[in-house]
Amino acid sequence: MNKDVLIRLNGISKSYDGETVLDNMDLEIHDKEFITLLGPSGCGKTTTLRIIGGFETPDTGDVFFNGERINDMPPYQRQVNTVFQRYALFPHLNVFDNIAFGLRVRKTPSEEIRTKVKEMLALVNLRGFEKRKVTTLSGGQQQRVAIARALVNQPKVLLLDEPLAALDLKLRKDMQVELKNIQQTTGITFVFVTHDQEEALSMSDTVVVMANGRIQQIGTPTDIYNEPVNAFVADFIGESNILDGVMRKDFAVRFAGHDFVCVDGGFGENEAVDVVIRPEDVDVVAPEKGMLKGDVTGVTFKGVHYEIIVDVEGFKWMIQSTDYVAEGQTIGLSIDPDAIHIMKKSEFSGMFGDYSSFSDEFDKLDKLPEEDAEESEEE
Repeated sequence: MNKDVLIRLNGISKSYDGETVLDNMDLEIHDKEFITLLGPSGCGKTTTLRIIGGFETPDTGDVFFNGERINDMPPYQRQVNTVFQRYALFPHLNVFDNIAFGLRVRKTPSEEIRTKVKEMLALVNLRGFEKRKVTTLSGGQQQRVAIARALVNQPKVLLLDEPLAALDLKLRKDMQVELKNIQQTTGITFVFVTHDQEEALSMSDTVVVMANGRIQQIGTPTDIYNEPVNAFVADFIGESNILDGVMRKDFAVRFAGHDFVCVDGGFGENEAVDVVIRPEDVDVVAPEKGMLKGDVTGVTFKGVHYEIIVDVEGFKWMIQSTDYVAEGQTIGLSIDPDAIHIMKKSEFSGMFGDYSSFSDEFDKLDKLPEEDAEESEEE
């Protein structure tokens, strides 16, 4: 085992009521790393966190901490603390006493408690809040108290289970920066759980993308975004146009009825593949200058750019552009070779990447006759 591997999960499986939540999972978490478990609800990320914390026991597999197997070690004996989504503060205690609680349980001397609580208050930007009742604090301030309470015992690992989910957008973004700063300042390993892709990309050293109880991809935020391994990762991390393609040979792929130069190789000749192209990597040009052309079926202003849905021979593309085009207009699409990413076919092929639901399909649903709508509800 690498010397900086702090936690290792080896062949972890977990089922509830006959339903598999984790399926033979292997994962290494390194010392001083900010690692995020990212995925939709039910993918197994929170169960993974609870197994690391000792709140759940795996059905099969082993959990190692610093090389020691800890499957049967209770939570309070692990060098791990947890910040839950609902913070779980003591409402009858003030800020100081909430933070000091764990130290008092350990019978830490009073002077040392004062020193450590003061350090934690400075770390989470709550100086002067010692005597405030936690019930009078904002959601962001309560979260900082919960983080300070979890860190005051100086754990080796801090587990964070969607701690920003209850905050409004601006505060959530502020706390993303703050949490990253706290992690870098303390050097404590953070294991963060979220379903928010932007949160994962902006905060993490390493992102673990999960689906159906299995890890789909592990990598840096840049790697995960730019080099997704399958259609699920490409769709879940940002927006993607994902099309069926065929690799003619190395660096040559056919999709959407045309041949394109790409930068990928190593596939079989005429192998069926998934082709992913990010919306921001498509240039809008005049129809006669485009590699592809299509009709604009929807335009949404997003502040910095326009989100444009284009029908290219029945497949709906999403394009993000600062250039305005009108609905109903015919446009050309230009795509550079390095914007075309080739992926192996997978169980997720054919499930994502066509933006039909952005356009007339919703209109058709809205216009269902009343009797049809009633029948649909009954079904």
